Amino acid sequence: MNGQSNFQKLIKIKESEKNQILAEYQSSVSDFETVAEQLYTFMKKKEDLEFEQQQKLSLGLSIYEMRHQQSFITNLDHTISYYQKLVMKARNKMQYVQEKLLEKNIEVKKYETIQEKRHKAFLDSIQVFETKFLDEISIQQYINRGN
Repeated sequence: MNGQSNFQKLIKIKESEKNQILAEYQSSVSDFETVAEQLYTFMKKKEDLEFEQQQKLSLGLSIYEMRHQQSFITNLDHTISYYQKLVMKARNKMQYVQEKLLEKNIEVKKYETIQEKRHKAFLDSIQVFETKFLDEISIQQYINRGN
């Protein structure tokens, strides 16, 4: 059974690795959500500013205010572009870690399946041994009765 305990240790190690990757995945999901929320905030701010600018244009807007708002919108465009890149990086990282997690889940499942098969084979061998032992006892009792 020493091989069984060594195999159990190996499964625990693989399970630990899987849990580490799971924590890394959860962290990457959290990072993605944070960056995506920031992107949304800036996009919403730009949309609101453009709407406000349209309303002011219909009422009359000075060139200075128009330039100031256009400059602000341009800066928001740069910020949005930056956050779009961050969102893509965060999404890619999240997907990469998700693939690693899937691989670890499959690996752990394989080891667990192997362990189950080994355990079943061990129980089957015990059953065969017990059957042979009981057969021998029966034969001995039959022989002893015959004498």
